[in-house]
Amino acid sequence: MSSSIATLAQSLVLAYASGISPYATATLVGLMERAGWIGPLPGVLGALANPILLGVCGLLATIEFAATLFPGVATVWDTAHTAIRPPAAAALAIATAWHADPIVIAAAGVLGGGLAVASHAAKLGVRVAVDASPEPITNGAMNVTEITLLATLSYFVWNHPIVTLIIALTILVTMIMLIRMAWRFVKRGFRRSGPGVSG
Repeated sequence: MSSSIATLAQSLVLAYASGISPYATATLVGLMERAGWIGPLPGVLGALANPILLGVCGLLATIEFAATLFPGVATVWDTAHTAIRPPAAAALAIATAWHADPIVIAAAGVLGGGLAVASHAAKLGVRVAVDASPEPITNGAMNVTEITLLATLSYFVWNHPIVTLIIALTILVTMIMLIRMAWRFVKRGFRRSGPGVSG
């Protein structure tokens, strides 16, 4: 049972990370496996270390990093990936749990997809807020922060799956709360400016 819980936790963490960027997540996990830092990867997930797949994912991750440096383009890119990240995350979660019990595999796919929707939505909300600044510095800082987070999760999830999942969920809840606070602040600003303009 403990092995099944650990496998499910690993699946959910990778799904969470893929909700942020499936390209970067796949690249980081594949590179770490090839470097011997983690692994061997379970089940069909070992395909991420394949040089061809690793090259494709790495190229897409590089394009994504470059594209999201530019305000406006970053929001369009992340919005377009609403249809890509959750399914990719669910697939990666299933691949992670492929060696486990069928119930665990099904749970990984369903819960992983849902978690990816949440992490993607949180990222998109932050990206829209960051994009309001007409310069690439904040976008670059966000990109570096994302890569650092993904690398940390991708490494520690194999040795401390439960703790890593709790940390990931805590970060997600914190992001959602900050986004809600930011939108409330913006709404209050509009309400205060409204009467002043009409008067």
